[in-house]
Amino acid sequence: MTKFSELNLNPKVLKAIEEAGYETPTPIQAGAIPPALEGRDVLGIAQTGTGKTASFTLPMITLLARGRARARMPRSLVLCPTRELAAQVAENFDTYTKHLKLTKALLIGGVSFKEQEALIDRGVDVLIATPGRLLDHFERGKLLLTGVQIMVVDEADRMLDMGFIPDIERIFSLTPFTRQTLFFSATMASEIERITDTFLSAPARIEVARQATASETIEQGVVMFKGGRRDREASNKRKVLRALIDAEGDKCTNAIIFCNRKTDVDICAKSLKKHGYNAAAIHGDLDQSQRMKTLDGFRDGSLRLLVASDVAARGLDIPSVSHVFNFDVPGHPEDYVHRIGRTGRAGREGKAITICSGRDEKALVAIEKLIQKDIPRLDNPVQEDPRPEQPKPEKKTKAAESPKEGKKVREPKGRSRGRKEDTGPAVVGMGDHLPSFIALSFDERRAS
Repeated sequence: MTKFSELNLNPKVLKAIEEAGYETPTPIQAGAIPPALEGRDVLGIAQTGTGKTASFTLPMITLLARGRARARMPRSLVLCPTRELAAQVAENFDTYTKHLKLTKALLIGGVSFKEQEALIDRGVDVLIATPGRLLDHFERGKLLLTGVQIMVVDEADRMLDMGFIPDIERIFSLTPFTRQTLFFSATMASEIERITDTFLSAPARIEVARQATASETIEQGVVMFKGGRRDREASNKRKVLRALIDAEGDKCTNAIIFCNRKTDVDICAKSLKKHGYNAAAIHGDLDQSQRMKTLDGFRDGSLRLLVASDVAARGLDIPSVSHVFNFDVPGHPEDYVHRIGRTGRAGREGKAITICSGRDEKALVAIEKLIQKDIPRLDNPVQEDPRPEQPKPEKKTKAAESPKEGKKVREPKGRSRGRKEDTGPAVVGMGDHLPSFIALSFDERRAS
């Protein structure tokens, strides 16, 4: 079995790896690091949670150990689809460069432009950025990409989902043709293939798992849910979620709960907190500082349940997540793989449970087709509808049959329904008691 010491990495990088407690590289690391150190382009295809971040950070640091950055001209560039993933990559660089004097800058939204510009002006070896914020700095004239020697695109398929491909192509055009490109993705859609064919030169292709497969260390299950009354379906579904969490007991040390919509993320988190669970929400509409504070709490164990949208589904390295609950079945099968990949990382065991309503059964079938296995069905821990719909009572009206016309006349308003009284024959008309003024014509009444 290969060891990090056999990969020709910088001795100071190896020291940092050892201090971090790592000895053996994962398959994607063992496959990607050697060609990257040779200066070749790399195309890495691996499921989430396999250590892709270290597979490009370690060779980058080794290659950048010599040399010095110039103002506004970073020597390397790492593109990430989300702020959280970019921040995590930055943390990895801090871990592995602790014995080297390399500088970095993190360009993400929600942070002051002035602070970021100050870092760029001093010169950085590693620039980690989301595409939008990177282009904002470039268009302001604060950044030059002509000095980029190594360019990394991380979670390329997520970039595709988020509509960043035009930005990626533009950024490629701003970097030197001689750059080295390290390109990583969990899946290879046709659009991703087109980009790699265009911008990578004879890349070393490392594929360590079947495309879009779930880790074998993750125990999967699905609860088929019938919502019952429409006005109580969401509430009943949240009750099922709470019952599933309770059923796991102490085995559920922490968990990520995924919802498809941001509004449901907020509602679900508030509901859990209302019922006494230690939970918080994270999604793209929250302030960046709040998102980072929530993630930090989840990492350090002060927060047990993280309710998230797909912004947290990819790339976040939180090794000890015991459970993933899919409150909603994801609309894209690939997202299921990335969601449940938050657990069972680095060889640990994990558990993923999905709640599937009737309208989501087609999406579930697509997921099972993608991962090429049936997901075991689990018993619903609660009744399908605690308050089944009751038939609406019919309105009761008293009617009297006219002896002359055969018409029904409703009981006048205000009369007690339960009281019986003799009212005599039903009134049909005024008969001989018609007041004389009613019989007058309109003109006659005006004249009177």
